[in-house]
Amino acid sequence: MSAVTVWRIATASREASIFSGNGGLYVSGRWHPAGIRMVYTSESRALAALEIMVNVPDRTELSRHAWVIASAEIPSSLISKPDRFPLDWRSVPASEGTRVFGKTWIKSAESPALRVPSAVILGEFNYLLNPLHPDFAKIKLHPPQPFAFDARF
Repeated sequence: MSAVTVWRIATASREASIFSGNGGLYVSGRWHPAGIRMVYTSESRALAALEIMVNVPDRTELSRHAWVIASAEIPSSLISKPDRFPLDWRSVPASEGTRVFGKTWIKSAESPALRVPSAVILGEFNYLLNPLHPDFAKIKLHPPQPFAFDARF
């Protein structure tokens, strides 16, 4: 069975809960409204870093925090890959349409992982994880390791 490896970067203070989706309870993201547990991951370390960088309002935050990176292996059979997304999925700020799209997927319990396009790098993908899905346990989570952004950022 094939698997997709995904990556997630977080501050070291959130290391223990890096795949919990707890942050989604308090803050909306591109693909969900606040109040929904959702874990955002990326198909590469570089994309995960870029996703953090575009969402940090002050670049000095990158050097002020200790960071960690963790990977997960998702069996391909557990990933939903829609071929249509809201027309404004790439808008800045994120649209209500993309948030409804992600919320609908979470509530459907269709799968524990959803592949969505990256708004940062066209042609690359992020993977949304539903930590409350019964098959989430089939995703192999690897422990976080230290990560550092290049000082030039």
